[in-house]
Amino acid sequence: MCAIEAGKRQRRVAVLEHADRLGKKILISGGGRCNFTNLHCQPENFLSSNPHFAKSALARYTPVDFIALVEKHRIPYHEKTLGQLFCDRSARDILGMLEQECQAHGVSIFLNARIREVRRNEEFVVHTANAEFHAPALVVATGGLSIPKIGATSFGYDLARQFGLKIRLPWPGLVPLVLEAEDRSSYCDLTGVSTEIIASCDGQQFREKMLITHRGLSGPAILQISSYWTKPQPIKIDLAPQSELTAIFRDPKTPRAMTALRSEFRKALPARLADRWLDHHTPASWTNSALADLEQQAHAWTITPAGTEGYERAEVTCGGVDTDELSAKTMQARKVPGLFFIGEVVDVTGHLGGFNFQWAWASGAAAGRAL
Repeated sequence: MCAIEAGKRQRRVAVLEHADRLGKKILISGGGRCNFTNLHCQPENFLSSNPHFAKSALARYTPVDFIALVEKHRIPYHEKTLGQLFCDRSARDILGMLEQECQAHGVSIFLNARIREVRRNEEFVVHTANAEFHAPALVVATGGLSIPKIGATSFGYDLARQFGLKIRLPWPGLVPLVLEAEDRSSYCDLTGVSTEIIASCDGQQFREKMLITHRGLSGPAILQISSYWTKPQPIKIDLAPQSELTAIFRDPKTPRAMTALRSEFRKALPARLADRWLDHHTPASWTNSALADLEQQAHAWTITPAGTEGYERAEVTCGGVDTDELSAKTMQARKVPGLFFIGEVVDVTGHLGGFNFQWAWASGAAAGRAL
């Protein structure tokens, strides 16, 4: 995106890609359908040590701008829940579109360009295994540490440090959680069971699906809250949003018995999960206060994860190049003229649902227009 915008302004641009093909992360995103943006993109959908940093770039390149590009290339797409836009066919459509735009604007692309060294004299000098590139401006769009099997490394952070820029300590975001051994043995044989919940932690909450896995919890609500979780914080889970599970017992004719209680829980939850949760949270008695306590526990089930599935399974990397080091308008390093950082390598992380792509497009466009 940065190369396209710079190419439109007749800049000579070389894209140095260390992999054997472009856009590997685009191709695997959204289950191969590429959730390329979100209609409801707002600065509030991003996590950063400076919550205002992303506002300028996001305001100057919006989902409407990217959708216009998608429509110009006649790529069919559809909206899923919560404003998420996906390709009808394949993520290859988005990658092909970006490649065509690069070609149209004279951008040179070099694959298998493994960088050995970066220096700065009067200009930047980049050595790859078999070539040397000189330019007055260098843009770092290397992403974070997520999904190392497709080539993610710490290269962008190392380069930032080389030029004296501060890094906010990275951590895996949008990542499944691993439960402690006791909770694992209690719930993880229910692998594949999914239900809508509200997950809360650190003042944030998300209402979406939760999925039980063989090691812990996943699904959109859990992935969202994982970006805000740090060990040893607990996470609270409302298992039955807007349902009152014990209301039936207000009727004096209803027998206060486990069969009636299980039946109510099964209306709000998958049967296996309802039964299992009640096995571990049997009411101490059938008094009103014991039932009120059970109700409260079901809406604030507190779990303390053992950890996350790590960068191998994380969709994004939180943290990164400190936003204090960059211009919010141009993405240029304040103390190194001509050096720019864009996308995931920067300490700006989107929620699940196309926001990280929108940050990539917007920050790329901001730098491309400023080069």
